[in-house]
Amino acid sequence: MRRFGKWLGRILVILILAAAAVGLWKREEITRLLAVNSLFSEDRIVNNFSHMDAAFLTVPVARGDGPVSPLPRGPETALPAGVAEWIAERSVTSLLAMKDGEIRHEAYFLGTGADDRRISWSVAKSYLSALLGVVMEEGAIASLDDPVTGYAPMLKGTAYDGATIRNVLNMASGVVFDEDYLDENSDIKRMGRVIALGGTLDDFTASFSETFAAPGETWQYVSIDTHVIGMVIRGATGRSIPELMSEKIVAPLGLERDGYYITDGAGVAFVLGGLNFTTRDYARFGQMILQDGRHDGKQVVPADWIEAATAPSAPTAAGATGYGYQWWIPADAQEGEFFARGIYGQFLYFDRPRGVLIVSTAADRHFREDGVNEHNIEIFRKIAQSL
Repeated sequence: MRRFGKWLGRILVILILAAAAVGLWKREEITRLLAVNSLFSEDRIVNNFSHMDAAFLTVPVARGDGPVSPLPRGPETALPAGVAEWIAERSVTSLLAMKDGEIRHEAYFLGTGADDRRISWSVAKSYLSALLGVVMEEGAIASLDDPVTGYAPMLKGTAYDGATIRNVLNMASGVVFDEDYLDENSDIKRMGRVIALGGTLDDFTASFSETFAAPGETWQYVSIDTHVIGMVIRGATGRSIPELMSEKIVAPLGLERDGYYITDGAGVAFVLGGLNFTTRDYARFGQMILQDGRHDGKQVVPADWIEAATAPSAPTAAGATGYGYQWWIPADAQEGEFFARGIYGQFLYFDRPRGVLIVSTAADRHFREDGVNEHNIEIFRKIAQSL
């Protein structure tokens, strides 16, 4: 019996040591998983959105070696009635309004500051659209009507077999993908866990096999379509998205700080929502877009691409908010009005005729409630009209 007790004790020690070893080996993955689970907690969300690099694998988006491009300041403009209440209600963390290339209002809230590199969420999709426009102009991709499998062959035999680049740009792939942020078992939540546990987004994307409509037939917002755009760009160029984004888009703009992407376990950028920049550096990108792709006398993004990308070309329902090539257009848009949008209240809003750009970041845990997006656009319009 004593011998049995000794062996049992040894087995328990071995099991404890093995468990400890596994715990150490998987410590980073467990830490990231815990971060995902508490990312949007009321008491942490503001701080988390300014420090995504503390919890996730990341890769720099280098600003380059050039000088910082100035953002001139014009006369300070008082905010219209109702904006202060909106800022508090929507948990806005920064608000920067520009007119004709000059800052007319800049403010930070909830303990954030000008040096914070805030998570873009789906505003990153519009950055990727701009990069695709450059890659198209340089001839690495022949046509938007090419099948995505021509550049991302691992998607052959998946739900994306038969979809074109235009289809995924328009969020009209017809791929079945559950984007419910409130359902822990949804596909978008599973994607978050893939990133946290060091999995690969390419493999995750290639695992989808079901479609609900023929490609190009129906619009449905599925963020995984944007990852496919990233796969296409990587396949066409043989280069990473952070490297291309830095060289083609970011370095010419003279940013104040390097940005960064969240990545998966293979170092592949989370292109559909993982970009992080300061508010003023988001404004530098936005101002370039507002200026038809030009910055400091240089054409960064082709003007005709921006015109096409910000037109409502997707097969959205009649009377609904329009969608272009990873850009949004209000249902009742004035000419030259469009925006980039990310969950929890991230926006780049454009009023081209007035020469107005508005950058807003937030930690709005109620962003999905009915009427919130429409009210946000109403506020941006009021600000634009006041400048």
